[in-house]
Amino acid sequence: MGQSRSGQRKAAVHVPHPGPASAGDRSGLEADCGSCFGLCCVALPFAASADFAVGKDAGEPCRNLRDDFGCGIHSRLRREGFAGCTVFDCFGAGQKVSQITFGGRDWRRAPDSAPSMFGVFPVMRQLHELLWYLTEALALPAARPVHEGLRAARERTERLTLGTAQELTALDVAAHRDEVNVLLLRASELARAGARDRGAGRRRNRRGADLLGADLRHADLRGANLRGACLIAADLRGADLRTADLIGADLRDADLGGADLTGSIFLTQAQLNAARGDAATTLPAALARPSHWRPASPSR
Repeated sequence: MGQSRSGQRKAAVHVPHPGPASAGDRSGLEADCGSCFGLCCVALPFAASADFAVGKDAGEPCRNLRDDFGCGIHSRLRREGFAGCTVFDCFGAGQKVSQITFGGRDWRRAPDSAPSMFGVFPVMRQLHELLWYLTEALALPAARPVHEGLRAARERTERLTLGTAQELTALDVAAHRDEVNVLLLRASELARAGARDRGAGRRRNRRGADLLGADLRHADLRGANLRGACLIAADLRGADLRTADLIGADLRDADLGGADLTGSIFLTQAQLNAARGDAATTLPAALARPSHWRPASPSR
C-alpha cells in the first residue's frame, strides 16, 4: 500500500482544484503516491494473511514505510508477501487529503493532525471511488438519459471532497453512496440493454451471486449484472464479459485468461490486479495489464 509507480518519492506538489470535468476525464482520480504522506500505509489496518506478511493496526505505520513516505519494498511487494498492497487503489484520495485537506502538512511534522488525517482518508477514498464510477458512467453513450443527474451527482461529490476535515469525518458517506448508486445502476441498465436483448442467457441477473470457484469457462456473460458478485478463484478463461457490470465484484484469484473484458462497466485496475490473466485477456482501453499476469494461458 502506498506505492508509487516508480517506487520513488517526489516532492509534494499542489493538487489542482477540481473544476468541472468532461466525460471520461479522470484527472486527479489516479493515485499520485509521490504527493501523498503514505496514508494507506498508516491509516488503514491489515491482518497477517496470504495478502500481508504481517498485520498492523489502524494508525500504525507499516514497517516498510520509509522516512520520505515511500515504500521500502515497492519493487518486490509480492515476493515479500505483501500482495495486498498491489491491489489497493485510493483513486487519488491520498494526495487530495495530503495536499488539499491538510494543506501539505504531514502527520510526522504535525503529529497533532494525525488522528484527523487518518480518519478523513477512508472517507475521501470512498468519495473518489464514486467520482471514478460517475466519470465512467458519463462516458457511456447509452446512459445519456441520466447524464444530467450523473453530472449533478459528480459536481456534488467533488464539492464534498473539498470540505474541511471536520466536515468530511462527519459526512454520512454511506447515504451519499446509496444516492449515487441509484444513478449508477440506471446507467448500467441502459448500457447493458443491447447485450441483454440479444439472448436469453444474457438476461440473467447475477448481482451479489456466490460464484466462488465457479467453472465459467467460455461463458457468455455479455451484459450480465455481476455487481458485488463473489468470483474469488472462479475460472473465467475465455469468458465473454463485454458490457458486463463488474462494480464491486470480487475477482481475487479469478482466472481471466483469454477473457474478453472489452467495454465491461465499472471495472477497476485494483480488480484486475487481484485477478489472474494472460496476454490473451482483452481489457478496456483505460486499464493496464498487470505485470504479474502470465504470458499465455495454459490449455485445459
